[in-house]
Amino acid sequence: MWAIIKTWLSGNLLRIVGWSVAALSVATVMFGARQAGRNAERVEQLKKSLEIKNAQLRATLDAPRNRGELVDRLRDGKF
Repeated sequence: MWAIIKTWLSGNLLRIVGWSVAALSVATVMFGARQAGRNAERVEQLKKSLEIKNAQLRATLDAPRNRGELVDRLRDGKF
């Protein structure tokens, strides 16, 4: 029995190694694509967060500082 397996394995060893390397290569590419997708999603989320933060900062800078400024803006129609 062992002789049959040994003979078959020695004749097909290169084929088995080739298919194994091909499968490993495909798995590596798929894993890399998955990681790239996650990184792209993180970058988009970070961009959105920064845009919101910058909008809040701009709104804070443009806000009236006291009641007098608020009244002036309301009178001028700039509020």
